Amino acid sequence: MTEANVGLGQFDYAGDDHVVPFQVEGLDVRGRAVQLGPMLDAILERHNYPLPVARLVAETVVLTVLLGTSLKFEGKLIIQTKSNGPVDLVVADFATPDRVRAYARYDEEALKIAEENGLTQPQHLLGEGVLAFTIDQGAHMQRYQGIVPLDGASLEEIAGVYFRQSEQIPTKVRLGVAELLDRDENGKPRHRWRAGGMVAQFLPEAPDRMRQADLHGGDGDDGNGALAVDDLWDEASVMVQTIDADELTDPTVGTERLLYRLFHERGVKVYPPQAVYDKCSCSREKLRDVLASLSQDDIDHAAEDGLVSVTCEFCSTTYRFEATEVKPQ
Repeated sequence: MTEANVGLGQFDYAGDDHVVPFQVEGLDVRGRAVQLGPMLDAILERHNYPLPVARLVAETVVLTVLLGTSLKFEGKLIIQTKSNGPVDLVVADFATPDRVRAYARYDEEALKIAEENGLTQPQHLLGEGVLAFTIDQGAHMQRYQGIVPLDGASLEEIAGVYFRQSEQIPTKVRLGVAELLDRDENGKPRHRWRAGGMVAQFLPEAPDRMRQADLHGGDGDDGNGALAVDDLWDEASVMVQTIDADELTDPTVGTERLLYRLFHERGVKVYPPQAVYDKCSCSREKLRDVLASLSQDDIDHAAEDGLVSVTCEFCSTTYRFEATEVKPQ
């Protein structure tokens, strides 16, 4: 069957906001791919970020979703940047099995100057700092955290450094974001966001085939990159690198069709998709506990007309407490 005669009625398409796991046996590659639509729209619309910040948040959400849905336990994956650029904080977290939230903090004046000078690429917006990957398995388990410097031109490159440094698994990451301007069913102008991404990893049965050149200055670095890249992984990397951002975000292409375009000659197998949702983990009870950890002076200072108001930075929900019901522990 060729791509031209693959129709919507011949197998189920995952559609937006569903992560599709896949395997290419002929290349010893496994991965995940996704296209985000309404879920991403809801996150970005809530905060009304400037366009460069919205794009950065969208890429972070895609990366978090791709990695978070691979967790095999109950817990949370948090991806966070901390840096000295106009956007000094971007954080997205995925709580198993399907909850996603995200938030960014930025300096309006610094961002305006950056935009005026055309400095809106990730390396310009973030500046110098770190990208942290944190896995939280709950209160009774120790957190795992991997940290890499923000020394790449894109989140794709920085994430690639993380996998090479921390996971030691050959990995290729592709991310894309699109801003859509169209009209709704009533003909009114409408602004929407779409994003897509793919993570492909080389996981051969023979462990020695996964060896790769060490990071510069690492224990296995001989100064000239002597380790050769496996031919199959080299082929897979080239294929993944050919993906255009438009293909990652185009709803008429779809995740399964894109995977078919890339890997049909090698044989690609897709698995049941996993839905992801815009759901915050905040609650009135959790925030009451946070307030209870403060001193009485802090609570009195925060109170206005006998009320303490707390707004969740992720979902913008405001919780109000009577000052008398919040007692320090």
